[in-house]
Amino acid sequence: MKQIKCYMYTRVSTTIQVEGFSLDAQRDRIMRYADGNGFKIVGEYCDAGKSGKNMAGRPQFKQMLDDIESGKDEVAFVLVFKLSRFGRNAADVLTSLQFMKTYGVNLICVDDSIDSSKDSGKLMISVLSAVAEIERENILEQTMAGRRRKAEEGKWNGGFAPYGYELIKGELHIVEDEAEIIRLIFKKFITTNLGVNGVANWLNNQGYKKKLRQNNKLEGFTTHFVKGVLDNPVYYGMIAFGRRKTEKIKGTVNETHVVKNDDYILHKGIHEAIISEEEWNVARAKRERTGRQNVKTHALDHEHILSGLVKCPICGAGLTANFSRKHSKDKYERFYYHCKHSRFLPNGQKCNYKKNWVQEDVNAAVERVICSLVTNPDFEKAMKSQIGENLDITNLENEIKNLRTLLRRKESNKNTLIAQIDNLNPDDPHYKKKQDDMNIRLDSFYEDIESLEYQISEAETRLTNIQQQRINGETIYNYLVFFEKYYSQFSDAEKKEFMNVLIEKIEIFEEEQENGLFLKSISFRFPIYFKSGYVRELRLTEKSTFEMVALLSQHKGDNI
Repeated sequence: MKQIKCYMYTRVSTTIQVEGFSLDAQRDRIMRYADGNGFKIVGEYCDAGKSGKNMAGRPQFKQMLDDIESGKDEVAFVLVFKLSRFGRNAADVLTSLQFMKTYGVNLICVDDSIDSSKDSGKLMISVLSAVAEIERENILEQTMAGRRRKAEEGKWNGGFAPYGYELIKGELHIVEDEAEIIRLIFKKFITTNLGVNGVANWLNNQGYKKKLRQNNKLEGFTTHFVKGVLDNPVYYGMIAFGRRKTEKIKGTVNETHVVKNDDYILHKGIHEAIISEEEWNVARAKRERTGRQNVKTHALDHEHILSGLVKCPICGAGLTANFSRKHSKDKYERFYYHCKHSRFLPNGQKCNYKKNWVQEDVNAAVERVICSLVTNPDFEKAMKSQIGENLDITNLENEIKNLRTLLRRKESNKNTLIAQIDNLNPDDPHYKKKQDDMNIRLDSFYEDIESLEYQISEAETRLTNIQQQRINGETIYNYLVFFEKYYSQFSDAEKKEFMNVLIEKIEIFEEEQENGLFLKSISFRFPIYFKSGYVRELRLTEKSTFEMVALLSQHKGDNI
């Protein structure tokens, strides 16, 4: 009798082979079935330690489908021990089965007595594959339910302890030197006009260092870190559940990603708070107020080019934009730079500087200073040498690459463990204990993954800052060399971006001087070639500099 050619496919979800589902046990059972039913196995495919959640992580399964498509062995069946070994995602099972049938290949599940070449087998496969997927989802839901119960009890339910705390026997306890940094961040944010970036810069400028720990590899403070502190309710004694959620990626069958969830649940924690609820509420209100971008309602194409760069001569705060139309007979829109009077002076009084500076005049004066710099014959050569130096980011890129590799490994281990939990036999007398032990290990994986995600985010922030510095330098060089030619063609938005990349701050006099001068100094973000050397600050009160800009008062209001 002519034997029917077939492939054999085996799979286990973990290298710790569950009793009854081991690779040897599956292979032995399939071989006995083949011998007893006249099948000849011409190809063996095995995925060891691979989850049945989807096909993406099963290279041997995909190779088997490729071989079926090529028709190289002219097989009629694929033999598997149970349907769950073929796959646990209903969509993948049915899609793969339909693909095989396109090339005249059917599936036989030996232990389930299922043959897809028969009508009853087709129905059974549809039902069992759906049930397998539901079981897997139920196990995941049970795992999350355990984490939810811990949150409801006020207990820390996963991940490394947040900065300011340490975990002792699963409970959060304050680490006083770290907690002082947390209190300082909230204090600076709610009692000054500093934003999150300003608070981070202030901490770094004051010489504060973060303690290095599992989920923290950077001594300096970043905006990302400060935001994380200000947005974490754990610091006023609460435990949050559901701050992140897993969402299906649209347009895919099985792919998911983790996203932030604003609609999370808060429970009173059993740990000691570092800040008061009142401080939290004040910080939260400011975050909501300053975290949004204001929508312009007039002069939509106008940008306040030097807003924030020009400093108040009294309190040093950045001058902000002011708009006026009603006092103009021709209804022409007027834009000014003015002080918001929000900063306190050393005597405890708020700044009362009331002068409005016409934006057009200030913008034109700064443009003329830059123009006078770039027209120096030696400027192009000198700046190309200065800004063209590359920053070495190799080590940082390698660090991120290694962290991502480790993250993928942890994700794979987590998925393998989930599949292992999925494969537990409910009839096993030790089923509950095994499930509890595995859930504890699963919590540990979630903690490791969250830590790695944090480290990657911190490293990427540093890389972005370095790359931006290099890109800005190279871009600004090209703009500076051709400043006279191109700047007047920029939109207001482009001019604002240009000035913010080039200039750190602009100081002015309280009033225009008798000689018409009102600019006191311009500080740049990187060295600028001037006369025969490099400067970070240009003092316009010096006689030589004043002459260099061609007596600004004579040309006030002119544009380049």
